[in-house]
Amino acid sequence: MVTYAAMLDVPRPVVEFLARLLVGRRRRIGTPKRSRALGPFRQAVLVLRWFRDRSCVHCLARDAGISQATGYRYLHEGIDVLAEQAPDLHRVLAECREQGMNHLLLDGTLIECDRVSGTHVSAAGKEVDTWYSAKHRAFGANVQFLSAPDGTPLWVSDAEPGSVPDITAARTHCLPALYKAAADDLPTLADSGYQGAGIGIHHPFKKPRGGSHLRLHPDTQTYNVLLRGVRALGERAAAELKERWRTLKRITLSPNRIGAITKTALVLNNAWR
Repeated sequence: MVTYAAMLDVPRPVVEFLARLLVGRRRRIGTPKRSRALGPFRQAVLVLRWFRDRSCVHCLARDAGISQATGYRYLHEGIDVLAEQAPDLHRVLAECREQGMNHLLLDGTLIECDRVSGTHVSAAGKEVDTWYSAKHRAFGANVQFLSAPDGTPLWVSDAEPGSVPDITAARTHCLPALYKAAADDLPTLADSGYQGAGIGIHHPFKKPRGGSHLRLHPDTQTYNVLLRGVRALGERAAAELKERWRTLKRITLSPNRIGAITKTALVLNNAWR
């Protein structure tokens, strides 16, 4: 065995933020002092290593001197206390109006995971894999992101199976609230996958079906170019979270935890900022 020193490239205030949440949880559930294998700070380091470096849990547990089962339990506990701090959609929209934002950006992304069994019958009458995204050709979960005009992530939705398209996931989790925001002069910009989303959701228009000889009207083409230019910064919201919290690139836990994991990444990202 060879030992070596390592450094976690996460600001110390972020670790202390998570450690305080863990202390609060231990007090709420009545954990006796010094009854845990790890203190709150070391548990916070374990959780953040998993999010930052995509480390395997049994390696994290080995480094901390605890069993693999305890490592998983500590990891899930850290995810739970952080996910509870995720911002509410209605509160986010109210704060955006108070800050004078003139629009928001909506986008969806696939958080990949290992192959998952489970099928359902599609609208076309075919049996398909529930967690498989034909668009991305990968297994995972569909998560909706809402970001500020500069691309700062503001809110993430619960996860839907990868076979669910963006427009359906958005209707389930955020469109009703965004309609109200649009009525209050806070419209939302989205990509062409949200065509038909409704009033207040602005998106590029697709070329009409029927052959390559059909073209969009020049005014519509100009509208599409301008809209895509304005919402280009929104593309960085999911990328920022995935690059800073690398475990989002591929989840190895149960796909049912992807929603909580993504919300946790958003809370950590806000603490980092």
